[in-house]
Amino acid sequence: MHIHILGICGTFMGGIAAIARESGHTVTGCDQDVYPPMSTQLESQGIELIAGYSPEQIRLQPDIFVIGNVVTRGNPLMEEILNRNLPYISGPQWLSENILRHRWVLAVSGTHGKTTTSSMLAWILDYAGLNPGFLIGGIPENFGISARIGNTSPFFIIEADEYDTAFFDKRSKFVHYHPKTAILNNLEFDHADIFTDLAAIERQFHHFVRVIPNNGLIVANGKDPNLKHVLKQGCWTPVEEFGTESGWHTKGRADNMIDIYCNETFHGSLQWDLLGEHNRMNALAALIAARHAGIPINIGIEALAQFKNVKRRMEKRGTVNGVSVYDDFAHHPTAIQTTIEGLRTHTGKARIIAVLEPRSNTMKMGVWKDSLAKSLSEADQVLCFTRDAHWAKDAILPLHNKARCFDDLNQLVQAIAVIAEPDDHILIMSNGGFGGIHEKILSALERT
Repeated sequence: MHIHILGICGTFMGGIAAIARESGHTVTGCDQDVYPPMSTQLESQGIELIAGYSPEQIRLQPDIFVIGNVVTRGNPLMEEILNRNLPYISGPQWLSENILRHRWVLAVSGTHGKTTTSSMLAWILDYAGLNPGFLIGGIPENFGISARIGNTSPFFIIEADEYDTAFFDKRSKFVHYHPKTAILNNLEFDHADIFTDLAAIERQFHHFVRVIPNNGLIVANGKDPNLKHVLKQGCWTPVEEFGTESGWHTKGRADNMIDIYCNETFHGSLQWDLLGEHNRMNALAALIAARHAGIPINIGIEALAQFKNVKRRMEKRGTVNGVSVYDDFAHHPTAIQTTIEGLRTHTGKARIIAVLEPRSNTMKMGVWKDSLAKSLSEADQVLCFTRDAHWAKDAILPLHNKARCFDDLNQLVQAIAVIAEPDDHILIMSNGGFGGIHEKILSALERT
């Protein structure tokens, strides 16, 4: 088939493009912003990219148009597709019908940790020689790519996002995936642009649970009350819990060694470099899910000892004059807090300078104004880029003199360079590119 993808440069749709091309389809695509690295990655795979959504693209005459959820009514190409009654389908539905239907799908859902846990799970299966397919919303450093089909394996790992599917399908993406193994990592309110309240998200998770077969497995965070509420609405699948003393849990040591237990039974020790309690929880979820696919816990532990994390998850971008600069995707108060706490376990009493861009739609709307200051409180200095989130200026007032706001990116960079001292750790948190701030800070530090 020839498929033409609208919104191809997003991580998810770009992953679909790569998998479709690997499957033997002719793939073309378009997006409003076509630029590296996604454009380079796709073009290297023989995928033709078109900048913008010109209606003339229908002259390509693809067999079907695959529509990303970035596309809305009023999009000129989409309007032409509708006017001409041309065949179209959402990305998740195309993936379900063409790739996932005959696979053992392992889906990783949750407000936080989906990308990291999916990457861990894919790596465990790969380490065990199972050559899984996967589609992940980031780039696992063990693989260097975000998606592959894994033709020789029945297993396919997918990051199961609760965001809506398309403008014509307002269900969450994950209801299309029909997993046999499903991880429910955690659940909080998020995506205020499409969900009215927590109950609305819980309902989508309930719909997700309803399509998991009774010969499958749900791997659930036993500490999360919202997930418990979801499962009480109806569950037809065996559940294994993690994070509780009666289920799978860890006991940590000071030397980056964690002991893994199920109830009171010891299953092995994992020595690794990942930081924070959240990553321990992610590891437990991945180990249990891999065990359901036939991989013993001890093999999973061996794999995780060689896990290299995901780009933009506490990724060290460089060290200049003794100042370390990290990049992290955190953009929700819980993720911000756990990320800072995780870095603190590594840095001890050294200063942490937290640099935040409130960029997600939920952040821009000011939904987290009452919890933002608390999430940043463990940092020694806080600098917030408030150009698109002016509400944050008042929200961080409780942090007093250790917090400042900036509407100009260059001024923010210069302020960081002025206050940074040897042995400081600069933690940059954003779910976007943040104007290339990481390299700008490293360059500014070299000049000071």
